[in-house]
Amino acid sequence: MKISDFLSAANVTVGAVLSSKQELLEEMARKAALAVNMPLDRILSELLKRETLGSTGVGGGVALPHARFPEIDKPLGILFRLKKPIVFDAVDEKPVDTAFLLLLPEASDPLGALAGIARKLRDKAVMAALRRARDSAEVYRILTAD
Repeated sequence: MKISDFLSAANVTVGAVLSSKQELLEEMARKAALAVNMPLDRILSELLKRETLGSTGVGGGVALPHARFPEIDKPLGILFRLKKPIVFDAVDEKPVDTAFLLLLPEASDPLGALAGIARKLRDKAVMAALRRARDSAEVYRILTAD
């Protein structure tokens, strides 16, 4: 599965000004709720439930919040690049400036989409390019390039 299969250019936000993990998850859930026509509270609740299992802050300034829903039939990705990093309880204890939300159908294998985006965001050259990108269109091009 390619990133462009579940991420659209419209779902990339650059320069978001948010001050906490909670606020970031709320904003991402708000955008996702509109995209999949689901209640914001339902999405946010599942994201927060997943965070109680362990932080989705994977290190290197990156978080990969995710949840599964029976109501959706295909994966949805949303990326936020923050203006200033925030505390996210990441595994490396460093703040997060890039978060990629992934909503998955309940019946799907989450590893394909999650592994693909994790691989891309662990690449130091990709992350350096994402952090230099001036706008969401440039971020989208970088993420979806093969």
